[in-house]
Amino acid sequence: MTSVAAAATAATQTHGFLSPTGVETAFLLVGLVSFGAAIVTVTTKQLVHAALWLVVALGGLAVEYLLLTAEFIAWVQVLIYVGSVVVLLLFGLMLTRAPIGRSPDADSGNRWAALTVAVAAAAALVWVVVDAFRTTWVDLDGVPQGTTAVTGSILFQHWVLPFEALSVLLLAALVGAIVLSRRTARAQDTNTKAREGNR
Repeated sequence: MTSVAAAATAATQTHGFLSPTGVETAFLLVGLVSFGAAIVTVTTKQLVHAALWLVVALGGLAVEYLLLTAEFIAWVQVLIYVGSVVVLLLFGLMLTRAPIGRSPDADSGNRWAALTVAVAAAAALVWVVVDAFRTTWVDLDGVPQGTTAVTGSILFQHWVLPFEALSVLLLAALVGAIVLSRRTARAQDTNTKAREGNR
């Protein structure tokens, strides 16, 4: 046992950024694919294509969780985000009768302001994560940290409020889509009645 522990310690000490493993290389490649899909999601003018590219981005995050030995989190990502949130977005597009093809309304004159805010938020997130986990390494050969017991303990002890806030946000998005669809239907009915009255 002592020799195994010493070998593991030596491997950890010799490991560095200039000698990535196969898992780390795959993690980087999948991260680049997810990043590219996220960029296309927010830049495309076709709303349905944006939802489909969002599937690619969220699916890439699920693969990242698998590479970090967090299998439970990966399947939650697939079931909830890829399976539910994207379906909710597509239902919202259908309920609001959004255009299927290219939409000029999908573009905004505030592109540079949005880009500035996005870059600032990304820089802040990268700085916080790097500062918090600078010397932390995930032991891919050790006990998995993404099991249901560990995840449930962390979630319901430290992240209850954000979890509930997210559920309320999704409910508000669904109710908003229904309200917008009813307004559109009423406006169309009013226009139809006006045209019939003019005839």
